[in-house]
Order: sequence, then structure tokens, then C-alpha cells
Amino acid sequence: MTTASIVIPTRGGAQRLPLLLHTLEHQSTDDWEALVVIDGDIDDSASVVRIFADLPIRTIVFPQNRGRSHALNAGFTAAQGEVFIRVDDDFELSPGHVAAHIAAHASGPCGAIGLTRNVALTNRYWRVYGAAADERSRHDAHSMPADQRWRLWGGNTSIDRGSFTRVGGFDTTYAGYGWEDVDFGYRVAQLGLPIHLVEDAEALHHMASVDTQTRARRAFDSGRAQRHFEALHGAGSSRDRSTPSSWWRRATDTTAGALTSARVQALSKAVDATLPVLPPPIARKAVAFTVEASATAGFTEQPDE
Repeated sequence: MTTASIVIPTRGGAQRLPLLLHTLEHQSTDDWEALVVIDGDIDDSASVVRIFADLPIRTIVFPQNRGRSHALNAGFTAAQGEVFIRVDDDFELSPGHVAAHIAAHASGPCGAIGLTRNVALTNRYWRVYGAAADERSRHDAHSMPADQRWRLWGGNTSIDRGSFTRVGGFDTTYAGYGWEDVDFGYRVAQLGLPIHLVEDAEALHHMASVDTQTRARRAFDSGRAQRHFEALHGAGSSRDRSTPSSWWRRATDTTAGALTSARVQALSKAVDATLPVLPPPIARKAVAFTVEASATAGFTEQPDE
């Protein structure tokens, strides 16, 4: 029996998949299978996967877009392995990636997380904000208490088959961007399962958020999904209560009250236009303020807006 099953959800991933699949080709263990779940094939991704027919890869193709949770559940339902590994389609894996995830489960049921290191175009956005935000995110992850690691559950994670069944799969009521993975991690933690950070399972992430507009739009959509999380699990369940209030938080909250999806787009576009002329410290604050206010706006948006 295959030890590890790798599920790769994708939509419009024809340009992203080759790098990932090449790195699977060079894993230090061959005790794995992969399932590429194409969530509506809009760019002939299936033909890209067929190029790697010599690898133990199966393809599931949805006739139309059903959402990330449906894709993940379909992949893990079809999986034959005992360790379920999730990998996003824009990752670049080290040769020991699969082996590291397998090893993380040798001592018993648990969840395992490999952090990612973002790779992006070296543009003004990345220089003034993206690179530092990436390093800060990694630092915060390593500093996070073990009982809060569920917040890190994302595209580079693994869990044993039995625990996946106990958790119940991914919640398909998440219809937009984000939080279906954090929701899964929350339920892993609710079962009392330990969640480990696995250094040898870290991956490079060829990120899509390469400007303020993209980052702010995703923050807004993620805020909406966070609101859905709290509707499911209770008010305040998504928020880190250890974060103190500050003038910055009060300012972003106030700005968020005036933001809609259209205004987020307009504001972030204006910030991108000014980045080339702003001094780096001010540019960094402008991006950070826009992103954080956008996330809060999505979270506090009235459902009928």
C-alpha cells in the first residue's frame, strides 16, 4: 500500500503545475501517489498532467468550478495512502518534502505544517512590503504557541487518514477565497490532536499576490470568509485575543467602515500608483494599512452589500 497521498487542487494551473510536478519527480522517496484535482479545466491543465504520465499521478476533472473544499474532499476521498498531504499548485518542493511529511506522522496521529517561503517578482511592492511581510509571517509562525498553530493550516499540510476521517473533511460551505483550510485546522485542534511545524517540509511558494491590488482584494475576500468561520464556530473564535489595541488598529478599523469591495479596488490601485515615488518606510505603511483595512472591511461588511 502506498504510504503518502498528495492532493493538488488546481484551477487555471497549466502554467504553474509543471514546476511542481517536476519537483515531485525528484523526491527522495517513491512511496507516494498524487491526485491532481482540476476544479473546472479552463486552460487544458489535464494535458499538462499527462506529460508526467510516468509518475504515479491520477487526475480528477470537475466539469465546472465547484470550489477548493470540494476539490480537496474529492482528492482525499480517492486517496489510497495513509498519510494525506496537501500541496498547492504554485509550490516548488525540496527533494525531501514527501519524506518529511511521512516522518512527521511516525509517532502517532497529528497534523503537520510546512511553512512556505514566498517567491515573487522583485518589483516595488515586493521591495517595500512583500519581502518583509513574508519574513515577519515566518517569524510569527515559529513564535506561535502550539495550541494556536491551527491558524497556520494552509496549502502545505498533512494529516493521517484516520484523523482526516474524524475531522470530517473540508467544509464546503466556504464558497469564496480563504479560511476553508483554517477551518480544517481548527477542527484538528478541537479533536486534541497535536499540530507540528516540520522544518524539512517547507516549500517555495510562487505567489500570486504581487501588487497591492491583488493583496488587498484577497484580504477583503479572506475577511468575508473569516466572518463565515465565526458564524460556524462562534463570535471571536477566529481572532487572537492576545493582540492589543493600538492607534493603528483603531485607524484601520475606522477606514474599514467606509470600504466596500469597489472602494478597496480603487484605494489599492491608488496605492500601487504612488509606490514608485513614496519613500520606502511610507510606502510600506501605505500597503500595510490598505491590506489590513481591507481585511477588516471584508469581515465587517454587511451581507446585503
